Amino acid sequence: MAGTAVRLRWYGALAGGLLLVACSGGGEPGEVKTPVRSPAAGATDSGPDPDDRPDTEDGRGTRPGPSATGLGFTPDPARTPGTRAEALRLARAIAGSPGLWGPGYVPRTPFESAVASWPVLDGNCVWQLQPVPSDVLASVTRSSELPAEGGKGPVRVSAVVTVHRDAEAADWEMAGMLEEALRCPDQRLRSGERISGLISTGNTYGDLSNYDAEDRLAESGEYYSDELGGPHYYFWSQARLGQVTVAVVGKGSKGRTRDEIDGGLTQGISEMLLRTTDELQAPELQAPR
Repeated sequence: MAGTAVRLRWYGALAGGLLLVACSGGGEPGEVKTPVRSPAAGATDSGPDPDDRPDTEDGRGTRPGPSATGLGFTPDPARTPGTRAEALRLARAIAGSPGLWGPGYVPRTPFESAVASWPVLDGNCVWQLQPVPSDVLASVTRSSELPAEGGKGPVRVSAVVTVHRDAEAADWEMAGMLEEALRCPDQRLRSGERISGLISTGNTYGDLSNYDAEDRLAESGEYYSDELGGPHYYFWSQARLGQVTVAVVGKGSKGRTRDEIDGGLTQGISEMLLRTTDELQAPELQAPR
C-alpha cells in the first residue's frame, strides 16, 4: 500500500540510541504531531462520551520476547478495544504518570489533554486543534516536567497514546508523519513556540535495531520559546504496535543536555511499548518481564 512505501523512505540520520522522532507534544495546538490519514477522516464519531477510568500505573508485569527474527506481538481479539470508553481506558493505562520519565518529574497543567480533539498541521505549517478523526477511538496526551534547578531550565515532555479502530488506520497515521517534516521543516507550535530545522527518519521492524515495534519514526530539530529562549534541543518519537501508536516529545532549555532529555524519552517510550503489549497480548503468548 502507499503508506508502506512512504515509511521505507529515509529522510535523515538519528542521534543517540533513540530510533524515533517527530514534531510536538502536549495538550495544546502544535504539541503533538497527529496528521489525519485522509481528507475523509475529519468527521467525528457519534455515540456516548468515553467514561473516565482510573489511570493504571503498572502493567501486568509480563511482555512478549521480541528478537531479531520476530516481534513476538500477537494482539488478543478479546482484549482489542471496540468502543471509545475501552480505548480511553487503554490509552490512559499506557500513558501513565510523571514517573514514566524517571525521578523528579511532576505533572504540568493541564496534565491531560481534552480527549475529543488533537492537533493537525495546517497548510501554513501551524498546528491547529481539530476534532479527532472517525478512525480514532481515543487519543490521550499527558504532559510532565523536570523542574528548573541549579541554574538549569526545565525539561518538558509529553506522552501521547492514540488508539485507532484498526492497525491499518494506525499505519496511515505513521505514513503521513514522515512527509510533514519535508513539507514543513519550520513549524509553529502554539503561541510563543516554534521548531525549526527538522530532520526525520523512519524504520520498520528489524531496521536499525528496532526490535520492539512494527514501525518507528523520529524527528529532531531546534526549539524556540518566548519563555525559555533558544535554540534548545527538540526531539519527538513515535512507534506503532497494532492499532496503537505511542509517542514522546522532549523540549530542552538552558543548561539541559541532549543526554538528559533523551534518557527520559527512551525510558518513556520503552515503558509505553511494554504496557501496550501487556494490555493487548494474548495471555498464553506472554513471557516474564
